[in-house]
Amino acid sequence: MQGWTLFEIVRYAPLHNWNAYEEALKTDLVLAKMMMSGIVYSLGDWIAQCYEGKPLFDFDRARMFRSGLVGFALHGSLSHYYYHFCEALFPFQDWWAVPVKVAFDQTAWSALWNSVYFVVLGFLRLESPVTIFSELRATFWPMLTAGWKLWPFAHLITYGVIPVEQRLLWVDCVELVWVTILSTYSNEKSEARNNNSEASNNSLLHCTNYSYYFYF
Repeated sequence: MQGWTLFEIVRYAPLHNWNAYEEALKTDLVLAKMMMSGIVYSLGDWIAQCYEGKPLFDFDRARMFRSGLVGFALHGSLSHYYYHFCEALFPFQDWWAVPVKVAFDQTAWSALWNSVYFVVLGFLRLESPVTIFSELRATFWPMLTAGWKLWPFAHLITYGVIPVEQRLLWVDCVELVWVTILSTYSNEKSEARNNNSEASNNSLLHCTNYSYYFYF
């Protein structure tokens, strides 16, 4: 049996993948969206780590797993219900409804989801609540305003063009960029603490070895 040519793959693979996604939505709507978000949040964190300078295949797998777990367990399901809630809250078809939905998304929903992502990742890293909420207060506004450079433009398409059941697919495509930013914000302070702790331990070990050598 002859396999597909490169031209056939480029031509037919997107259509076949789209049909598979449509069938998955019919089988289990929420689970399909959860799986998609889990994959996107894993890839987004991996991209963030590569951008931070880590080797392509020698990255922090536990960190990527934590991000993917939050995407799977929370982002896919919450986003599914949020988009339906948003349509019920603003059931208007006039042109002005689109910027209203975008404004609501980029204030109430973004503030909520960014906070959930940050806090849950902190608990998965076994950090103390005091540390988590202290760092959330420090990064809340920068995370929110960082999204305003990307999402308002993307959401003009989300709310103006894309049907409600397909919105998460479009949003997750853009999320590959956003998760890279979000993951960096959510992990930079934790990793800075770990690096400082390692540096302190190495310095203490060096001083101990030096004292031991001097004593003898």
